Amino acid sequence: MPHARPGRRTVLAAAAATAAALVRPALAQPAWPAGRPIEIIVPFAPGGGMDAMARAIAPFLAARFPGARVIVSNRPGAGGQVGTEAMANAAPDGFTLGACATPTVLSQPIERTVRWRPAELTWLAQVVEDPCGLFVRTDSPLRDLPGLLGAARKQPGDVSYGTAGIGGDDHIAALLLEERAGVRLNHVPFNGTSQLLVPLLGGQLDIGAFNLGEALPLLRDRVIRGLALAAPERDATAPEIPTYRESGVDLAFSAGRGLFGPPKLPEPIRTALEGALAAIFADPAWAEAAARAGLILHPLVGSAYRAAALGGEAALRALWDRRPWKE
Repeated sequence: MPHARPGRRTVLAAAAATAAALVRPALAQPAWPAGRPIEIIVPFAPGGGMDAMARAIAPFLAARFPGARVIVSNRPGAGGQVGTEAMANAAPDGFTLGACATPTVLSQPIERTVRWRPAELTWLAQVVEDPCGLFVRTDSPLRDLPGLLGAARKQPGDVSYGTAGIGGDDHIAALLLEERAGVRLNHVPFNGTSQLLVPLLGGQLDIGAFNLGEALPLLRDRVIRGLALAAPERDATAPEIPTYRESGVDLAFSAGRGLFGPPKLPEPIRTALEGALAAIFADPAWAEAAARAGLILHPLVGSAYRAAALGGEAALRALWDRRPWKE
């Protein structure tokens, strides 16, 4: 049975109705970031410096986007690799960000196969630059860095130190210390700084290698002492701790902590986030909150952060060639 062919007006009307149906769901979507919470993935266990930074800045970031919610989730594992991969492979829609630690995000792709390329990530802003340090229980026989190096020379490989993971800033700093002082220590990696504190305070670890910002509460409570800081000069928050250079080792090394996003984050979202973070950094209330959280601030936004972070990659590759740190 033959069918009548529809007229031109009928075809055009049907096409218009179809187009409207396709467009309507897109128009109904709320503008970013409304409708869903923004997640900041911390690739380490709760309680460390990365976690403190993310939780301190999350409410300030939410306040810059009316109606938005910002949540922090911890995904520790493989020295930060698990959480970083989760962020790097998330949809680039602005709803999944990550807490970033340099040099870890640069060193891990050198030592192992990972699912991200540092140059392709969206570097939003550095928040903290926290010097690496060496800390012991208050009753430890180790009194200073020269004493530690002397013990390491007498007992090569026996003096133990714990870090937040292989290839992290504290591990890299310790490798550089070993190289420059001509000693060998016994590295014990954990999944975050908070995980090494129990064995350190319990006497199973000789030394904790972590950052000053992480150490401040324990220093104030006088449960640990600082042997030395890998900082250019003594820090006003802990002026009693000498620098490595004062102690005879020419070394300065720190952790950079900030926020980044997946590759190909859309420019409007990236620009909005960078603008919000720059405004936060200029807010006196943020400076007060950061001080309460023990954050050692060194803000860098956008391209400045990217340049500073990626600028250390060549030195890490050179260290890997001299002393591969995979364990």
